[in-house]
Amino acid sequence: MSSKTKIIVLHMKEVVYTAIFVILAVILGVLMFFMFGPGKSSSSASSDAVNKYKAGVYNSSIVLNDNTFDVEVTVDADRIKSINLVNLSESTAAMFPLMEPALESLASQIYSTQSLENIQYSSDQKYTSMVLLNAIESAVKKAENN
Repeated sequence: MSSKTKIIVLHMKEVVYTAIFVILAVILGVLMFFMFGPGKSSSSASSDAVNKYKAGVYNSSIVLNDNTFDVEVTVDADRIKSINLVNLSESTAAMFPLMEPALESLASQIYSTQSLENIQYSSDQKYTSMVLLNAIESAVKKAENN
């Protein structure tokens, strides 16, 4: 009977080094997959399509009885952030007292829907709301990505 028994001697230092290199290789492989995987290129293309506005502040002027003031619309890349009246003098505010309440009503609807469609306004603020809505639409058109 001749048995050929082989004894393998492993040094613990070599086993530890090998295990560390294997773990690093697996981590590198997972990192490469997430960085250059198939989902990366499609998500960047879809994020460009989501951006419907150029972020910034856009103005539109309103002239009423030789008084000029602006409607200021602030937008992010994907939503309308704020709508304000700018350069509204005290005399103009006194002559047109429905300007600020009408704008607040319109702005709250626009913030909630992020759309200028199907905006509702009361009959006593009809013309004021229409003037403000036209100015807001003009400012938003300046902000839109084409």
